Amino acid sequence: MASRDFMHRLPDSHSSLSRPVSLSRRWHIDVPLLTLLVLLCGVGLGVLYSASGGELHYVRRQAIFMGIAFGGMFVAAQIPPDMYRRWSPWLYVAGCCMLVAVLFVGVGAKGAQRWLEIGGFRFQPSEALKLAVPMSVAAFLHKRTLPPSLVSIVGALAIAALPAALIVQQPDLGTSILIAASGLFALYLAGLSWRMMGGALLALAVAAWPIWQWGLRDYQRQRILTLFDPDADRLGAGWNIFQSKAAIGSGGIYGKGYMQGTQSQLDFLPESHTDFIIAVLSEEWGMRGALLLLLLYVLIIARGIYISFMAQHVFGRLLAGSITLTFFVYVFVNIGMVTGLLPVVGVPLPLVSYGGTSVITLMAGFGILMAIGTERRRVSF
Repeated sequence: MASRDFMHRLPDSHSSLSRPVSLSRRWHIDVPLLTLLVLLCGVGLGVLYSASGGELHYVRRQAIFMGIAFGGMFVAAQIPPDMYRRWSPWLYVAGCCMLVAVLFVGVGAKGAQRWLEIGGFRFQPSEALKLAVPMSVAAFLHKRTLPPSLVSIVGALAIAALPAALIVQQPDLGTSILIAASGLFALYLAGLSWRMMGGALLALAVAAWPIWQWGLRDYQRQRILTLFDPDADRLGAGWNIFQSKAAIGSGGIYGKGYMQGTQSQLDFLPESHTDFIIAVLSEEWGMRGALLLLLLYVLIIARGIYISFMAQHVFGRLLAGSITLTFFVYVFVNIGMVTGLLPVVGVPLPLVSYGGTSVITLMAGFGILMAIGTERRRVSF
């Protein structure tokens, strides 16, 4: 009977191995997520062409970056999640070392020193920490008791705080907050109690005045003041927000037509191909175009959340959830900034704004999501 039972189980495993495997499953590619990303990048290239005044220079460079990014996503999807867990300490240390190097030998632009240049290639090390920080926090919490103890919470906060503090010195307050948030998301998903979160918010409220007085630079305080009264200095500090709102409002429901926007085509809108690119889309395609773009983002975020729910291990759930929520925050902050709901912090619109390092980092993150989402399938091969 035992041997008969054993033989009875064999056909199931044999049939699972003999079934033809699709290319997407063989190469660990999440087809719905890939389709959404391709659509979003296509929209990004189209808007970028208009935002750059019809110049192909930016579009060509962005297309090259996207090609590299999709290649990086494909490679990242082939690596088992357990490998990321083991590599996370080394990636974190390497990222922090590069941030220290930026402070001493970094390349500056527009009053900020945020880049390293090697052999004529310039990159922003803080982008790599957008993945290394949540990965390291997730790995730190992986084998610990959940919900996390006070010791685990302090350790996770320290992991997130160190690179954030280094990035503040560049200065890049917006990126430092977002990177710290990526680590906090992993901590939150690990089961952080509402009492702890309430205590943290209370401590932040108490520290608000000292931070305002001694923690912020003059231009950062000016950005916050402009948020509450952008009309006070329309030709100065409020210029970006005023022009951005004018572009979005003038687009109406249906827009002015592709490459027919006045604010962007006549160069009234600053940074139209980077931080304020959604204002270009809204002016030319109106509210319907902006809503379609938001729908793409919502579907990508929903797919990421689904992958995090289906992850097989704690590390995968924490990392997938953190990457997805961080992506949501980038979208939320950029749109809030462009519409005047948040201070201008220089956060690009993911996969739409021009920028090579940002695109490559984001796509690597989606490759990790695919690796986590296909982890269950790896076991059956």
